[in-house]
Amino acid sequence: MRGRQTVRGMFQSMAVIGVVVAGIYMLVPHDENADPIKSVDYRVELLTAQRAAPYPVAAPEGLGDDWRTTSVTFDGADDHAWHLGFLDPDTQYVAVEQSTAQPVDKYVRQVTRHAKKTSATQEIRGETWQRWDGPKYDALVRTADGATTVVMGTASPERLAEMAQALVAGSTASPSPSASAGAS
Repeated sequence: MRGRQTVRGMFQSMAVIGVVVAGIYMLVPHDENADPIKSVDYRVELLTAQRAAPYPVAAPEGLGDDWRTTSVTFDGADDHAWHLGFLDPDTQYVAVEQSTAQPVDKYVRQVTRHAKKTSATQEIRGETWQRWDGPKYDALVRTADGATTVVMGTASPERLAEMAQALVAGSTASPSPSASAGAS
């Protein structure tokens, strides 16, 4: 008789717990249509990187509200590595990578996941950018002022060029309103 009470008590306890869990689930709002990607504000990290990096740190200005910042990091200990990730209006990934890492080709292959330098170049705002093509990411690469700048991603070459066109280097660069947390 004692064994049956234990099994019955266990099922009763599980039923009570199930009712409580179902009630909590019903009270918590669920929006299946909500965008799971949250925009991040990179202003503080940009200011920190601009003060600490030995090169003019680049950030975009004037991109539309449909560009969303998704990630930002600055690592002064790792060759002053600056990273700024975005989703473009077509929801493709675009990133700005800057670093003093040497050798340059090794650094570019690392951040682009094994892209290879091509013979093609592109003039953007009077500066020559080298095109790199890769199995995962394509890139535009430029070395100046002691750092290598890589604009890379899964986006089209036109979108990569649009990002490179928007880059402003140095302490004058400031996040556009669309790149701040208010754009989420």
